[in-house]
Amino acid sequence: MKFAFYTLGCKTNQYETQAMERLLLEKGHEIGSFEDSCDGYVINTCSVTAVADKKNRAVIRRCRRENPNAVIAVCGCYSQHDPEAVRALGIDVIGGSGNRQEFVDMLLDAAGAHAHREQVDNALRRREFECLPAGGLEERTRAMLKVQDGCVNFCTYCIIPYTRGPVRSAPLETAVAQAKALAQRGYREIVMTGIEIASWGVDLPGKPEVTLLIEEICKAVPDLRVRLGSLEPRVVTEDFCRRLSALPNLCPQFHLSMQSGCDTVLQRMKRKYDTARYYESVELLRKFFPECAVTTDMIVAFPGETEEEFAQSLAFIRRCNFADMHIFPYSRRPGTPADKMPGQHNNATKEARSRAAIAVAEEMSRAYRESWVGRTLEVLFEDKDGEFYTGHAPNYVKVYAKGENLHNEIRTVAVTDVYQDGVMGTIEVDS
Repeated sequence: MKFAFYTLGCKTNQYETQAMERLLLEKGHEIGSFEDSCDGYVINTCSVTAVADKKNRAVIRRCRRENPNAVIAVCGCYSQHDPEAVRALGIDVIGGSGNRQEFVDMLLDAAGAHAHREQVDNALRRREFECLPAGGLEERTRAMLKVQDGCVNFCTYCIIPYTRGPVRSAPLETAVAQAKALAQRGYREIVMTGIEIASWGVDLPGKPEVTLLIEEICKAVPDLRVRLGSLEPRVVTEDFCRRLSALPNLCPQFHLSMQSGCDTVLQRMKRKYDTARYYESVELLRKFFPECAVTTDMIVAFPGETEEEFAQSLAFIRRCNFADMHIFPYSRRPGTPADKMPGQHNNATKEARSRAAIAVAEEMSRAYRESWVGRTLEVLFEDKDGEFYTGHAPNYVKVYAKGENLHNEIRTVAVTDVYQDGVMGTIEVDS
């Protein structure tokens, strides 16, 4: 049978989609495009905001409408949080955010028997890390390696602790073995991902630190790039930076979770750091990884955020001088404390503050990319975009260049100009 996947949300969802693709391939089935005619379609959902829920429903309805005779399956955080809403959309197979192997078995059973199947557990009772095959379709250049699941931070805007459950960590030897297997299959880069990878190890014997995991994976696959997923500022210490700076294949790009550049807003969010601690992490990274790319996320118009608090956030992101940012207007998430907070902003305020923050972010991003003009970057080429091949440098700057058969190749590129969302360059010829 032939199946197709549509993935919404985070890198952990992308990893889990790749894992389910692998499970189906190993059982002798075919993976197609979501636009192909298939026997079954899987929508792997996100539920981080109410806006995400709306996107989930739109994709599900379109899939059901366009494929009336196929098996439609939904999994992920949306169906974990609100299975009744998914059931109301006439879905054949409903799973949650865990038990991926069981979900694949239900999918195949439903496709064969033309029957409804459903199994959603209680995420808060999960205690074991589910080991899944890493990597997806072989033409991909970059593989996700999930090393951790769950979160116990309970930030006031976030539903994820309820949909993903407590922290569960991949055993060190399992993660290392999967990294080696990805290297053998021809991948050129691994992205270590999880819901909150800084918490890796807290549930393992001896409570090892994530620094050890990163070291062991980098050493196990010396010819592969290793890129880190989102980090909490608290994990970035001098010891962390010193040890990781000794790893030549660790990508010098660090996505440091921020959400706000104002201490009073961070307190209302129940984040576990203030701007002073955050800035200390930024400075440590730049001390040990000169010219590294520090990237982040920012929520604007959080409940009660005043004009002064927003101005403080804008000043703080300028001070941090990020290489790239994702800006999100606050979206109410029923079931979280922030949803009931006073001072909810209207859409006009959210849009205005988003535009202001995006303008600053784009200014900083362009300045970072301009700093590489006239220099060289080692680029892993991934896709074709019109007349150009595109790929990413270790600092995750997107690079456009002309060439032949560059897919999955790492080449030295001389950067000539800033271009669209990245830089333009020419491939240097080996002498």
